[in-house]
Order: sequence, then C-alpha cells, then structure tokens
Amino acid sequence: MAEALVLNATYEPLCVVSQRRALVLVLTDKAVMVESAGQVLRSSTTAVDVPIVVRLARFVRVPYRSQVPLTRKGVLARDHHRCVYCNAPATSLDHVVPRSRGGPHVWENVVAACGRCNHVKADRAVADLGWRLRTAPRAPSGAAWRILGSRRMDPRWSAYLSTDVTEAAS
Repeated sequence: MAEALVLNATYEPLCVVSQRRALVLVLTDKAVMVESAGQVLRSSTTAVDVPIVVRLARFVRVPYRSQVPLTRKGVLARDHHRCVYCNAPATSLDHVVPRSRGGPHVWENVVAACGRCNHVKADRAVADLGWRLRTAPRAPSGAAWRILGSRRMDPRWSAYLSTDVTEAAS
C-alpha cells in the first residue's frame, strides 16, 4: 500500500501515514476521508474506498520544531536535484564556506553540487574561484516541509500543501 496525508481538523497537514493506517483511522471514526485513492478494499460484507487524504475528527495540538532538520535528501529536494554552480544533476552536497574554514553546517551554507564542481571547489570559498550560486541557499519554511521533508509527494496532496513544497518535492 502507498501513503496517505493526514490533516488536522483545521485542514493543516500533520503527517504522512500508510494507507492501511489511514483506513483504520477512518473505520474507527477518528478521521474522515477527504480524498479517495480510487481503489476499493472488499470484504465479504462491505466495500471501503482506500483513502489518500484524511482529516482528523478532533483537533490535535502538535508542537512543531522551529526549523526543518538538515538532511541530504532535504537539500537535494530544495535545490531540485541540480548543481547550484553549473545546473548539472547533483550527486553530492557542498558547503559554500568550507567547514575547514569555519563554515557552519546549516541550511544557508549547504548546497547541492555535481561531483565535478564539488571536486574542483574542494576546500576553497566560492568567491576565490569567481563562481556564483544560481540561487542563494535558505532554510525551507512552512509546515509542509516538516511533514514531507524529502519524501515523494503524491500529486493529489498538492491542494492541501503549500506551493513551495510541492515544487521542491516534485
């Protein structure tokens, strides 16, 4: 089974669960199906649509982290799997200000890079080489980034998530 998006009672995205878990939430009246996957599960007495998006019946207060955790998949998704120096397919991560020169390991200093650019740059600063970044690195924002992270997004979820995540996760 695939995955389903879980929304709070206020339609705020909360998490992604398996379709089996989403179906259990619906069958126990803890959630309402918002959108169907187009599949039907049948038993000897009933037939139930498989949910792709569910909304909880009661509001759940969830304390969120202030920032999205920095991960390799997250950086590649943010930069659309393209090298920020030459626009080739990205295969690695690079620190704009190298860690050997005191550069921090934060969203604003980590970018996606192709193997060639990463090797040529080595432990030098971007300004030393005369290179420019195609886009300035920044930390992703929005509740949807905390929900999806770098996970593949089902296109049917886009109506319930912010647009910056739907572009990056595609």
